[in-house]
Amino acid sequence: MAGGRGTRFWPRSRKRNAKQVLRFFGERTLIQQTVDRLEAVIPPENIWVITNEFLQQEIRKQLPDVPKRQILAEPAQRNTAPCIALAAQILSTLDPEAVMGVFPADHLILKENRFRKFVKSAFQAAEKHSVVVLGIQPRWAETGYGYIEFPKDVEAGKMETIAVESFREKPDAQTAGVFLEQGHFFWNAGMFFWRAASVLELMRRYQPKTATLLAGLPPIQSKNFARELGAAYPLCEDISVDYAIIEKAQGVAGLAVDDIGWNDVGSWEAVYNLAKKDAQSNARGGDLVLEDSRGNYVDAKKTVALVGVENLVIVDTPDALLVAHRSRAQDVSKIVKTLEKSGREDLL
Repeated sequence: MAGGRGTRFWPRSRKRNAKQVLRFFGERTLIQQTVDRLEAVIPPENIWVITNEFLQQEIRKQLPDVPKRQILAEPAQRNTAPCIALAAQILSTLDPEAVMGVFPADHLILKENRFRKFVKSAFQAAEKHSVVVLGIQPRWAETGYGYIEFPKDVEAGKMETIAVESFREKPDAQTAGVFLEQGHFFWNAGMFFWRAASVLELMRRYQPKTATLLAGLPPIQSKNFARELGAAYPLCEDISVDYAIIEKAQGVAGLAVDDIGWNDVGSWEAVYNLAKKDAQSNARGGDLVLEDSRGNYVDAKKTVALVGVENLVIVDTPDALLVAHRSRAQDVSKIVKTLEKSGREDLL
């Protein structure tokens, strides 16, 4: 899934150059790293990418080994349930026995070999269960993620699936602390495994309108596919796959994943936390001159001089400059909303 705009990474992330096609860590972009780490399990010819019209050509350029027809653009943003259902509809027409995994295109996973072992196990389990999810063992009391509740005796790191007891929405700080202390609540990383036919069955049961619209599409090889997708897709319900089907499905199984170095890279604060830092805890991209300044993240091609400041995010692009307190990094998306209201398409 590669259709997001990454608004919390403005001004670097724009409609035509969004978070998933940017380089934050090393020479490969986030979407390239996603495909790279899956390649030992899923060859490029079995990779499908669903993105948007602004990013389609750039992603095709960045992923030359993935067949171009398998990098699709959604005609409209309709959240993750229609996105995944569309992929399932396409795959089921190509192979009625297809088993699919769903992966966000903009996450970071540092321990890739360990991650691949869980992915292989999850694919095997998806042959037997309607839905298989990956739960990430929490490292702190995070309020920005949903949680997966496993049985109390869960042991992180085992490759066998166990029954999921419930899904919990993003908690408040106190509840997140309780989840962390209890030890059997894991972060929902948004990675799912199932037969394509199982996805379609769940959609027919719980999202019949969307299921009917997508079932009416011709095969992807048809010359009418793009036109009919453009007519049907905007009519699909705008809803996440969690709300739409996963939380309602019976017999959901999960893998309790231990440390794989997972991070959803959700804001500039996350990039700062993952970046190399100097003795004053400053993370720099470019030439930085410091005087009594610490805890800052700077991404700029020009020389930046800091005097007496702490815990700032400074991101410079040719047409915009962001200065924010690191504790408010999540609120950068509000700037994008303000720009949208002002009609500043030149900065979006």
